[in-house]
Amino acid sequence: MAETEEKLYYMFHKPSGCITAKKDAQHKTVMDYLETELQEKLHPVGRLDKDTEGLLLLTNDGKWNQRLMHPDNHVEKTYFFWAVGELNQEKRLQLEQGVFLKSEPEKTMPAKLEILAPGKLQEIESLVCGKKCSGIVKNPRNQNIISGYLTIKEGKKHQVKRMLKAVGCYVVYLKRLRIGGVALDGELPKGGYRKLTPEELKLLSQ
Repeated sequence: MAETEEKLYYMFHKPSGCITAKKDAQHKTVMDYLETELQEKLHPVGRLDKDTEGLLLLTNDGKWNQRLMHPDNHVEKTYFFWAVGELNQEKRLQLEQGVFLKSEPEKTMPAKLEILAPGKLQEIESLVCGKKCSGIVKNPRNQNIISGYLTIKEGKKHQVKRMLKAVGCYVVYLKRLRIGGVALDGELPKGGYRKLTPEELKLLSQ
């Protein structure tokens, strides 16, 4: 970015089904939702999986991007999830204290966990994943489903899904709600975007 170019900072409500990339020959990307001028200028800050929704930041400020995503800065990220399985007290403590992920030599950093009311998968199946649920576990419609919020300080690939899988739970819906002190704008529709406010930018630049 040229020194004289205006620095831009945007919030984007990522829908499911698009990938976090500038361009892709086969899949729709998050950049396809932006007007052409912004597509050329902005870059995603970090990434969200194709089937994960929620808050994604976009910028043309490379230094800000690197600082926000650097693992040593431990910026908190909060996700809402629905998962097939159960979380007893032992499993909750494991998540909160850190778990070993497959092929990782060290435990994850301690996380914050809030569990909401449990239910049955068929109660939300059409809202969350439809037919895809059949590929997650055997007899998925007879399984319990849990929902909650998980806050992590790292950015390992598929981390939330892998952490829950490590304690026997399988994510069927995932949405990032917050990065640092900035929450996804509840009035921003999926695929929508807007500039960060000065207050939001300050929270993310501390």
